[in-house]
Amino acid sequence: MSETKKFAVIGGGSWATAITKMLCNNLTEVTWYMRNEGAIEHLKTFKHNPNYLSSVEFDTNKLKLTSDINEAVINADYLVFAIPSAFLDTELKKLTASLQDKIIFSAIKGIVPETSLIVGEHFHYTYDIPYYNIGVITGPCHAEEVALERLSYLTIACGDPAKATVVAKSLSSNYIKTKITDDIIGTEYAAMLKNIYAIAAGIAHGLGYGDNFQSVLMSNGIREMKKFIRKVHKMKRNINDSAYLGDLLVTGYSVFSRNRMFGNMIGKGYTVKSAMMEMSMVSEGYYASQSAYKLNQTYGAKTPIIDAVYAILYENKNAKKVFKELTDKLD
Repeated sequence: MSETKKFAVIGGGSWATAITKMLCNNLTEVTWYMRNEGAIEHLKTFKHNPNYLSSVEFDTNKLKLTSDINEAVINADYLVFAIPSAFLDTELKKLTASLQDKIIFSAIKGIVPETSLIVGEHFHYTYDIPYYNIGVITGPCHAEEVALERLSYLTIACGDPAKATVVAKSLSSNYIKTKITDDIIGTEYAAMLKNIYAIAAGIAHGLGYGDNFQSVLMSNGIREMKKFIRKVHKMKRNINDSAYLGDLLVTGYSVFSRNRMFGNMIGKGYTVKSAMMEMSMVSEGYYASQSAYKLNQTYGAKTPIIDAVYAILYENKNAKKVFKELTDKLD
């Protein structure tokens, strides 16, 4: 069934590269939009992305590469967006092609700053895309391990199980296992929130806290996530499933986690600006912490970890002092 559907990946980063690799395992053609024309020319010549996951070699006969987002949209039935949430609105403003009748899956783990909405809600409210044409691709899964073809798991969420199944089959392989769910809102919020908790884990490490504290932090993090998501979208879900707890754990502990890396630098005394400059990659959790904090002013969930990360990143509070106060709020 999936072979008859046309896919386009929107984005040129590591996650976009990993998703394109997964799709190329199953499809005869994948459209890939990258705004960097130099990267496209490099790919055509050397068969790999020069900037991200450069060890992944592509069969370029399967790729339809373009720097025109409208061409990508026109060519595909399924659009997979995999660009940082902070840049999504800018990219979408380039569109003249219609998104109506397109099936949109988000692999973005963040909130759109311009609207303070998760990506699925942004497409629904801003572009009038019905929820049955919107889905989410979430982990637990790091792009770097996909590149290494290490066994990884994906959760595909969509209100229409048939569409979730198409995407799941198109991404599956001997090293990618997939499952589907109808919890679009919950999985997308979880994917956003876990980045904040990963920053907290990084800050704790940078400050010198050990594994014992990290375990308490992550335990409180999953309970805090459950409270937040329940306030936003109440439905029956098991927060211990891989899409929630599993994604939190891998992001909080992995050496590949850019959010943990960012937090670690903050804990060691870097300013936000200097940490971002040195990383050269986007930490989604930085933007998510502000959005989640502001959203929670309405919802009123008890979120001491989110509050602590926000205070450090946006109110310039002393990380050591904030975490000392946080330790008394955790159990």
